Amino acid sequence: MASVTVRGWALCTVSLLNFAFVFVSGVDFIRFISFRAIYHNITGETTLCQDSILWSVALQDSSVLRSLVVDLGLLALFTTQHSLLAWSPVKQALQSVLGVLNRTVYCFTTALALQILMRYWQPVTGAPCLWSVRHVPWSIWFPLLCFSLHFLCWAIICSILMIFDYPELLGIKQVYYECLGLGDPLSQNSPRAQRLLSHLRHPVCLELGVVLWLLPAMSLDRLLLAGTLSTYLALAHSLDKEDLAYLCVQFDSKMQLFAEPPQGSINTTEGDDGNRKEK
Repeated sequence: MASVTVRGWALCTVSLLNFAFVFVSGVDFIRFISFRAIYHNITGETTLCQDSILWSVALQDSSVLRSLVVDLGLLALFTTQHSLLAWSPVKQALQSVLGVLNRTVYCFTTALALQILMRYWQPVTGAPCLWSVRHVPWSIWFPLLCFSLHFLCWAIICSILMIFDYPELLGIKQVYYECLGLGDPLSQNSPRAQRLLSHLRHPVCLELGVVLWLLPAMSLDRLLLAGTLSTYLALAHSLDKEDLAYLCVQFDSKMQLFAEPPQGSINTTEGDDGNRKEK
């Protein structure tokens, strides 16, 4: 019994440490992909690009090409990790070795790949921007508009992750169920829910697309980042009309749950109405 208890505590500790690392990586990713890019343009001035340099000259610059090669390698590292560990043969092999920690290790390696990408990303400062908002008053208002829309998109993304069972997404629920002897939490979902999760675990394509592309200035390295991640999102998911219908039903049920007043307030109101009628 003691060995089971020690094993359970060890699994919970690993899962919680992974949650902390994933959370920190998520915050860093928001700063890297969204707010840092807007901050450089908040006054309408940017040092990310050199508009005086011709494209023909910039694309022959060794420093520009070197930065693009490094960035492309970092993106290849992330997409390879994210796809290889989700491939069925590899996933089953890891499941047999890691057991209940399979999802935890997947999330940890994803966060680690993101940290490597953000740490070693090379901005391309020796090429012109594809676009740059510099003229008053848009040089002030457009970055603020981008900031507001980015904030809204990240709020929606966080809300969707909460609706999609965030503890299960990070592998925490799997460890909890294992310690209680409840089995795999995914097996207790409805067939439609399992079908949806098999097609896409985090359906945030539209919001992430807005965050990737809506910027006051689009540099060459940001174009590479936005184009690669957008293409990867478009090719990775296989959602269909049945999944969309299921999502709409789940969304409506959640909204109805939040819109319903507490049961106590309903009873109180009905009691007050009854007292008024008696009087």
